[in-house]
Amino acid sequence: MSKYQPPFNSDELDKIINNASAEQLAWMSGYLWGIVAKGALQVESSTLPQNQVDNDLSAANSQKVITLVSASQTGNARRVASELSRDFERLGLVFNHVHAADYKFKKIDQDDIVIIITSTQGEGEVPEEALPFYKFLFSKKAPQLPNLNYAVLGLGDSSYVHFCKAGKDFDQRLMQLGAKRLADRVDLDTDYQQISANWRQTIVDRLAQSIKQSGDPSKALTNNRNIIVENSQYNRENPFMAMVNVNQKITASHSDRDIRHIELDLSDSGILYQAGDTLGVWYENSPALVEELLSLMPFDSEVDVELHGERYRLKQVLIEKIELTQNTPVIISKYAQLIANSQLLALISDKTALRDFAQTTPIIDMISRYQGEFSAQALIDILRPLTPRLYSIASAQDEVGDEAHLTVNVVQYLIDDKKRTGGASYFLAEQIPEQSQIKVFIEPNDNFRLPSDNSLPIIMIAAGSGIAPFRAFMQQRASEAASGENWLLFGNPHFTADFLYQIEWQSYLKDGVLSRIDLAWSRDQAQKVYVQDKLLTQGVDIWQWLQRGAYLYVCGDANNMAKAVNTVLLQIIMQQGQYNEEQANNYLDELRSNKRYQRDIY
Repeated sequence: MSKYQPPFNSDELDKIINNASAEQLAWMSGYLWGIVAKGALQVESSTLPQNQVDNDLSAANSQKVITLVSASQTGNARRVASELSRDFERLGLVFNHVHAADYKFKKIDQDDIVIIITSTQGEGEVPEEALPFYKFLFSKKAPQLPNLNYAVLGLGDSSYVHFCKAGKDFDQRLMQLGAKRLADRVDLDTDYQQISANWRQTIVDRLAQSIKQSGDPSKALTNNRNIIVENSQYNRENPFMAMVNVNQKITASHSDRDIRHIELDLSDSGILYQAGDTLGVWYENSPALVEELLSLMPFDSEVDVELHGERYRLKQVLIEKIELTQNTPVIISKYAQLIANSQLLALISDKTALRDFAQTTPIIDMISRYQGEFSAQALIDILRPLTPRLYSIASAQDEVGDEAHLTVNVVQYLIDDKKRTGGASYFLAEQIPEQSQIKVFIEPNDNFRLPSDNSLPIIMIAAGSGIAPFRAFMQQRASEAASGENWLLFGNPHFTADFLYQIEWQSYLKDGVLSRIDLAWSRDQAQKVYVQDKLLTQGVDIWQWLQRGAYLYVCGDANNMAKAVNTVLLQIIMQQGQYNEEQANNYLDELRSNKRYQRDIY
């Protein structure tokens, strides 16, 4: 018997498999399975009676395809979408899960069912990856959608003014275009797990009923979708205990900012990450803050309280389980009703005043100023559960191996002459000495990636601790001996006090890895100069780099710096390209759609 020879070059197949990432292998698996499923149906048809073939094909083709679009900034929307994907798989539904950046939104009128799960960033903005889709829907080019069924799930943070605005906008616009709601929109706060599970059940029930009426779901063709693959056993729910090797202040002693460089040991974790990814940190509240809060209470710190069906000591919950450093209008409203305080109750009716109070009055100061009677359980019930903080990784694994580096701006300020701090940043700066351990996990950020062709030039624009991912970018480009040019524009208050990683940048410049650097020190002269001002003065060169295929990256504050940079980029495009405002916006949108304009903003 002759040995079977595959009808293709197996060496080429081996080469593809060996060079593919875990996610690419998973995608290929799904893709090939889809082809096999279609082929199996065709092969089986040759041995089946014609009427059975017709029935099988009719059942498969009558099944409406679900397009599940996730628009995520910190990973929560993508995580809920993955959970819904698994629900669909168990039901045998035909679906296609895509990230918003990859969704072919110009063909939305050809879709049967679209389910959008979106977060909201900053002051009511859609996630970066969903901007082109969002702009298209709100443009004159958007088609009428009378045959589309849809559902929207919004994720947000009620401490922000425009809570879940992105989800609300998508929902209202699709309705305006004639689409029909499959289910009512639901808006989720940071404690979203149970409500999102209820919403998912509603979606599944509605779709199951539809399929029951239209045919047997077991006859549906296998779907082809993006698959999210964990590269380690460690994740948000099961974090890795990483050793802190280095915790070093990198601003000068006379700086009014405390920015830390932190190095974490990931040895034996199997954790892999790429330049541009973020690291999730599960932190604990300051014991001093908890003691101050307990001193205002009439009950013992060891009293039992319940949280998510589990019993804990009150002090343990306040340190490990509850958010204490971020106040919100919802918490203020609940607290006002709990203690029946007339001043706080009056504040609730004035939304602007309520928002201002939430932004300027931490929870502990609210309780200190407006005291009343309540139980330990009642207090826990009105507060939000602690959630991890995400930090842009400041290292490339090809350079540092089993480590991950962070650049952390320590949030600290005074309220009534008392020092107040950010929860996670203070934890990392002051509560975690070197050689101690913290809980971490990787949150991939596929919307902030270096070009796959490393001969292409890149322009990096950062302010403050936004320098972090660009340190990772440079380490990656250096490790690859990339031929593409690299240009950094960076801003901070003072040259002598706040030039983060100064020696490294100067070394990259000397070695030719960094092609160009432009710096903006806002407080070193009478007139403030920010990074966006420096960007505008370099408009001619920015335009020339863009014409040569440069990729643009922005990292920093979403509400001020990022918006100002975007405005300046539009100015440059109009001036240098001789475009009007609409054409300039279209040009920038085209860059974004082609992954040549990426932002990591917070």
